[in-house]
Amino acid sequence: MPVGMDGWVRPGGQGRCGGTGSYGAPLARFLREVGVEVLEVDRPNRQERRRKGKTDVLDAIEAARAVQAQRQLGQPKTRDGNVEAIRALMVAKRSARDHKIAALNQIRHLGFTAPDEIRQSLQGVSRRLIAKRAAAMRPRADGDVVAFATKTALRALGRRVLEIDAERKEIDKILTRLLAEAAPGLMELYGVGKDSAAALLVAAGDNRERLRSEAAWARLCGVSPIEASSAKITRHRLNPFGNRQANAALWHIVITRISSDPRTIDYVQRRSKEGRTKKEIIRVLKRYVARETYPYIIAAI
Repeated sequence: MPVGMDGWVRPGGQGRCGGTGSYGAPLARFLREVGVEVLEVDRPNRQERRRKGKTDVLDAIEAARAVQAQRQLGQPKTRDGNVEAIRALMVAKRSARDHKIAALNQIRHLGFTAPDEIRQSLQGVSRRLIAKRAAAMRPRADGDVVAFATKTALRALGRRVLEIDAERKEIDKILTRLLAEAAPGLMELYGVGKDSAAALLVAAGDNRERLRSEAAWARLCGVSPIEASSAKITRHRLNPFGNRQANAALWHIVITRISSDPRTIDYVQRRSKEGRTKKEIIRVLKRYVARETYPYIIAAI
């Protein structure tokens, strides 16, 4: 932080700052340490942005108006506990997954256009083993130049995948330990794995005052139903807002339960007979899972 920051920050004051999720996180952390209340302001109205454009000045004015009107305010994440540590690990793990997928696709595509000898050696090899096969390539500089270059590229990509797998194993070890310490009860729920539990905890944050109720947690996850009734038809539609990674985690939990949990299978069959579509059933089940996970989330943060 800049030297002399506390010279204009008064402990116990009522100042507020927005944008605490990225570049504003260090400033928000400092302000909390010196006793200044910090609130999160939602992004500016999109219609206003289309009409007036976007500048830092306009964003600051809109944030100030939101604070004065007491609208679009929330408690920011403290980012100082186990959940923040889990978030950092998940950033690296998602990046590793994306790079592994890209490398495997490149190995497969190079195999399609490689000389016959190389193409036949990779043909029929499963996705799980193809990286090891590629990493074991032995390019020879005194042979065909295309075969040499292709084998060199395949070996580099194969070794990259193996290195990524080693990184993910190391991350998983630390992640498993942190989850066991922070949320042992959450991990025991049917269908909740490491990635799903981590996504839910990261969405909740380290400070429980962000979640005032179970309904607030459902809204944060984007599973609180929004009424979309018309005339004599009463129905609800999917909530397009909320944390999308937490929403995806709930979806994975529901899909796991639909395929193997007897209670969930019976529920799906019963609701299907009532005329509910599969999407509607999944939507309701995600709301149920949000309700079930809420007490474990609160206990963990």
